[in-house]
Amino acid sequence: MNRRHVLAVLAVGLLVTMAGCAAIFGGISDEELDREQDYDDLKDRDADVVIDVESGGLIGGGEFRAVYDLNDTDELSLYRSSFYREVALDIHSVRYWYPDGTELTGSELEVDQGRSSTDIRVPDGNGTLAFSGATGTRTFNLPAYTEGSYEVLLPDGYRSSNLLFGASGPSGYEREVVDDTERLYWEHNDGTINLRYYQPRDIVVFVGVVGVSVVLGGAGIAYYHRQVKRLQEKREEMGLDVDIDDDSDRGPPPGFK
Repeated sequence: MNRRHVLAVLAVGLLVTMAGCAAIFGGISDEELDREQDYDDLKDRDADVVIDVESGGLIGGGEFRAVYDLNDTDELSLYRSSFYREVALDIHSVRYWYPDGTELTGSELEVDQGRSSTDIRVPDGNGTLAFSGATGTRTFNLPAYTEGSYEVLLPDGYRSSNLLFGASGPSGYEREVVDDTERLYWEHNDGTINLRYYQPRDIVVFVGVVGVSVVLGGAGIAYYHRQVKRLQEKREEMGLDVDIDDDSDRGPPPGFK
C-alpha cells in the first residue's frame, strides 16, 4: 500500500470517527428544546428553585419540571453523577423569561450538550429559567446548580417520610402535606437532592406479603415435622428399631470394628 492509499484510509477513518462523535454528541434538537410545557404554577411560588416531580408508570420513570430564579447567574451546567463520572442531563421544554416577563424558547438560547454536561447560557442573569427532564420510577436526584432556597413537590399521594420506604436528603428541610401533596423546603441548599418516595398502600402490600410469607413458611415447617414423625411411626410399626437422629457416636457399623 503506497503513501497515497494510506492517507486515503486515514482520511476515511477520521471522517467515520467524526460522524460517530456527531451522532453521539449531536446535542438536543430544537423540537425537544421547544416542546410544550406549562410552568405558570411553579413560577408563582416563593422559593428560588421550585421542582415538581411527576410519577411514572409501572415500568417507565416519571418526569420533573424545574424553575430557577437565576439571581445573577447567566450560565448553568446541568449534569447528573453516575458511578464513574458526571454525565450530561437530558432536558426538554426549555423556557427563559427576562425580568420584564418577555419569554424565549429553548431554541432561542445557547444550549450545548457534551459528554459531561448540558450548558445553557441566558442573555440576562437576573431572569428565570425553566426546563424538564426524566426521573426514576420512585426516585429523584438532582444537584443544586444554583444556591438559594429550594422547594420540591412530590407526586400527589406519594410520601417520603417512612424510613423503610422513603428517604429525603440533604437534611435541614421542612416537610408538610397540603391537599395530598408532600412539600419539602430547604431555606438554603447547595447539595444534591436525593429522594425516594412511595404510596401509603405500598406499606399495606408489603406487610401483607411478609405476613403471607411467614404463614406459608410456618406451614411448610409444620408439614415437614409431621412427615418426619409419620416416617418414624411407620418404622416402629414395622419393627425397625432405627433412630433417624444422628448416630455418629455409636461407632462403626458391624463388620468394621
